[in-house]
Amino acid sequence: MVGNWRWNVGLGIVGAVLTLLFSIGKNPLSVMLMRSMYAFIAFVAIAFVMRIVLSFILQPPIMHQADLEGEEGKGTQLDLQTPDESEDLNQMLKSQMEGQRSQEIQQQEQHSQFKPLTPPKLVSAQNKEPEELAKAVRHLTGG
Repeated sequence: MVGNWRWNVGLGIVGAVLTLLFSIGKNPLSVMLMRSMYAFIAFVAIAFVMRIVLSFILQPPIMHQADLEGEEGKGTQLDLQTPDESEDLNQMLKSQMEGQRSQEIQQQEQHSQFKPLTPPKLVSAQNKEPEELAKAVRHLTGG
């Protein structure tokens, strides 16, 4: 089963205390204690049933013996050997060298055609008149 008996008793105490708190001032002391005892017993029973259901739900599936016979050695060994790919690597290097020469020619053509952007320079507002700055602020704030 999931957990232990402390869960049952703990949930029973919570139920008894809640019942006692909700019935204070409405019932005499003997009725409050009797109902708290009944609540304790009911909550312990509910916790016990919940533990049984949870243990049934969370139980791992049972594997049949026939399924285990074929999978006995699987996952116990690790193969760290890689296939020989030296010929493929040499071919890739050769094609890369040939491609690099053609890329250099393309880059030289692109450099001769490339023209960088010439954005306008930013103007500082240090030498502006205060009236012009006030107009600009009013314009930007919509006032």
